[in-house]
Amino acid sequence: MADPVSPPSDLDRQMAFLMEADRLKSITRATQLADGSRDENSAEHSWHLTLFALTLAPQAPPGVSIDRVIRMLILHDIVEIDAGDAPIYGDTSTQVADELAAADRIFALLPDTQAREFRALWDEFEAAATPDATFAKALDRFQPPNLNLANGGGSWTAYNVTEDQVRNRIGSKIERGAPTLWAWLGPKIAKFFTDP
Repeated sequence: MADPVSPPSDLDRQMAFLMEADRLKSITRATQLADGSRDENSAEHSWHLTLFALTLAPQAPPGVSIDRVIRMLILHDIVEIDAGDAPIYGDTSTQVADELAAADRIFALLPDTQAREFRALWDEFEAAATPDATFAKALDRFQPPNLNLANGGGSWTAYNVTEDQVRNRIGSKIERGAPTLWAWLGPKIAKFFTDP
């Protein structure tokens, strides 16, 4: 008599999730590294954002939990495994639906309790309605322009972006969640676009 196949254990499911998450390393983003040598991948971006959160924690508004922000940031782009990266200055018309479907699939790989916990953090980040999520979203918008400034224009040049587009698409989100960071970055952006 054949042995019945036992259902996957929690560890089996956690490892399936972690091996699926490895695919994030192969998702190329539109943002170049600071040295301009190549585009970053989504896993590098997520790691870099967690380092931004840890380093810039003193810039967070009162009441923000940096531990929760870091947890959101390490998970926020995992959906790009299925949905790909949608450059902020490119066509994002199907991105929301694609990312929701990806979140449903990818988080379901985990044991149920952990799947709900991770998905709740991802949903909170996407909604950007809590102090933790608005700071996390601000950092997500803060990192790419700093890379663009460091590498001579990067995605701004590639997408023919204007200063007004930068201010409208990222400035308001940074200012909402991290006003001191926007006060520091805004003049640097203005200088980039006015000084040839």
